[in-house]
Amino acid sequence: MLLRSLYLIPIISSINVLAVADNVATATVQADGTIQSHVDEDVESKLIGSLPLNKFYINGKWVDPISEQPAFFELVDPSTAKVVAKVALGSPQDVNAAVLAAKDAWPSWNYDTSPKERQSLVKRLLEVYTTRMDDMAMLVSTEMGSPIESALSSHVGGGRGNIWSALNMAKTEFAFERPLPNIYPNEGDEQLTTILYEAVGVVGMITPWNWPLNQITLKVIPALLVGCTAVLKPSEESPLSALLFAELMHEAGFPPGVFNLVSGDGPTTGDAVTRNPNVDMISFTGSTRAGKQVAANAAMNLKKTSMELGGKGANILFADVGDEWMAEAVVEGVESVFFNSGQSCNAPTRMFVERPYYDEAIGLAKSVAEETVVGSAHLPGDNHIGPVVNERQYNRIQQLIQTGIDEGATLVAGGLGRPDNLYDTAGFFVKPTVFADCTTNMTIMQEEIFGPVLCITPFDSEEEVLEMANDTPYGLTNYVQSRRLDRRRRMALRLRSGMVEMNDAYGNAGSPFGGVKGSGYGREGGVYGMEEFCIIKAITGYDVSNDDMEEE
Repeated sequence: MLLRSLYLIPIISSINVLAVADNVATATVQADGTIQSHVDEDVESKLIGSLPLNKFYINGKWVDPISEQPAFFELVDPSTAKVVAKVALGSPQDVNAAVLAAKDAWPSWNYDTSPKERQSLVKRLLEVYTTRMDDMAMLVSTEMGSPIESALSSHVGGGRGNIWSALNMAKTEFAFERPLPNIYPNEGDEQLTTILYEAVGVVGMITPWNWPLNQITLKVIPALLVGCTAVLKPSEESPLSALLFAELMHEAGFPPGVFNLVSGDGPTTGDAVTRNPNVDMISFTGSTRAGKQVAANAAMNLKKTSMELGGKGANILFADVGDEWMAEAVVEGVESVFFNSGQSCNAPTRMFVERPYYDEAIGLAKSVAEETVVGSAHLPGDNHIGPVVNERQYNRIQQLIQTGIDEGATLVAGGLGRPDNLYDTAGFFVKPTVFADCTTNMTIMQEEIFGPVLCITPFDSEEEVLEMANDTPYGLTNYVQSRRLDRRRRMALRLRSGMVEMNDAYGNAGSPFGGVKGSGYGREGGVYGMEEFCIIKAITGYDVSNDDMEEE
């Protein structure tokens, strides 16, 4: 998942007129500093209207809901708070139809379709996906509030990168058959056991709204490449990009039943996916609360599960980095929290600063927050953040900000309500907010806020900050800044998280993504993500040297 902000925080007074972006939107900064957006609603509405909003993709066809009176979800554009689409919600019967299609398709897809044939179809998908990236970006921007250019570069571009990476890993790194090393000398060189990585079967996939294409591509592509078939249930908050993705899967030529999509909510549609006895595995990304229910449902049929859940990342800044490095680390850390409007599970939302630089860090964080522009997701340019996804999320963030104030954290920047330039708008815009003097027992230090809210805390020793960083129910990603290699290695070993990023170093392509504790289990990305969709089968007498054995 992309996290680090690649944009620069602008000073609003330096902007005059923002350019037209692909005839989608124009925007002007007014004399009082407010931003007026002019969205080409006709282009947007035509694109949305072209999607099969009231259908599901099952067995290679777009089909009507089984119920004569299906339920629909009103999708709201978070920048305007206006309903932009009504999308059908799948029933348990619709889910079952999709699962049976995937079950019927699995034997041929897994046993009769070679890995090279599967790779060729994914390569074709990559080609058609690339031709629709602008459309996909508009849909992502509209459904979940990412600024249009960020939607294109990070969300849609990230999805393309996932397809490319999985395809190349499948070609060069992933082996279905692996010899078991012989550790007993008296058995000679004969290979007695072969380990086979075999597709688990039908995978139910439930994806979130905050990084919709990133999560869809991290699940669907690796699963199909190893031989699984899929039933995708995207978030009801981000169904548009998923519908277009299904159209692209069809255009790429995947056989009927290999990929299926049923739009819907969690309590009905998602519940049906997790409980269906013909689903062999559940791959879920979402909140820890929902993940617990998914795991409980899956356990009824002993399904394999993979869970990518919430996070509360610690960003630990040691004084040994020095003045310049510290300033850069603070600014980048704050920007990372605000990126995607704070709606990233691996955001470094708890900043721990060694005491000699604590006051300076607070001042820098305050400046970044106050200079961060908040505006409509439809504005061209990548120098602002958009709204949060919906009214429910907006209200929850407001409640947690108030709780932070009530529990004694020092409000440094931001706070309650919408930004001043958006105070009279209906969109779900949140002030970039910074708290200081936070303690680990505060609610804002324990709960995942999922908004542009940063908590800053001082520390005096390595032992103290380790204890504070690990004092969380989550364990997804932690971050460390230090010049000392011995310290970085100690921190990496002792931080309880699935990932530790140090000195702003990025993982290689294919680096596994996942957590521990309340952040879930299982891994996505690279070879590890492909193995997640497999079962391990041990076979003896399978060595190629034993082929065509003659009868005695």
